[in-house]
Amino acid sequence: MVPLASGDDWVALTSEVLTVDDVVAWAVRPDCGALALFLGTVRDHAEGRAGVSSLEYEAYVESALDRMATIATSARGTWPELGRVALLHRTGLLRVTDVSVIVAAAAPHRAEAFDAARWCIDTLKHTVPIWKRETWDAGAGWGTCAHDVDDVPLAAPPPTADAREAG
Repeated sequence: MVPLASGDDWVALTSEVLTVDDVVAWAVRPDCGALALFLGTVRDHAEGRAGVSSLEYEAYVESALDRMATIATSARGTWPELGRVALLHRTGLLRVTDVSVIVAAAAPHRAEAFDAARWCIDTLKHTVPIWKRETWDAGAGWGTCAHDVDDVPLAAPPPTADAREAG
C-alpha cells in the first residue's frame, strides 16, 4: 500500500500499484456523504499511435509532490467543506488497463465532491511535472499531448450553480 499522509490530504508519487479500496477506506468520513473518484488508466492507443502496450511515467518528484499538495490546498480554498482529498500518481512502467492516477474528493454533498475532483485532476494534468513515454506497435516515444507545465492556481474557480444549490 502507498504510505498514507497525515491529516486530510494524501498526495503521493509511487511505483506501487494504486488501489481504489485503499483510497476509499481512507477517504470515507462520517461527516461526508459523497466521495467522488477519478481513475486514470492506461489505454491501448494515443494520438496517432495504435497498439499502445505500455507507458513509463517519470516525474520531477520534489516539485510534483509540492504542486500536488498545493492543488489540495487550493481546492480547499474553493470548497472549504471538503473532508479528504487524495491525489496519487504512479511512476515507472505501466501496462494497458493499469491505474495510473487516482483523485478522490470527499464532501458533505455530491456537487462539491464532483466539482473538486474534476478541478483537481484537470489541474494536476496541467501543473504537475509528470511525463510519459509510450510504447506502441510502431515504436516508442514521449507522449504527443505534452505541454508546458503551468503554475498551480492559488484558488479554484468559483463553484457551479449546481454546487451552490446542493448545499
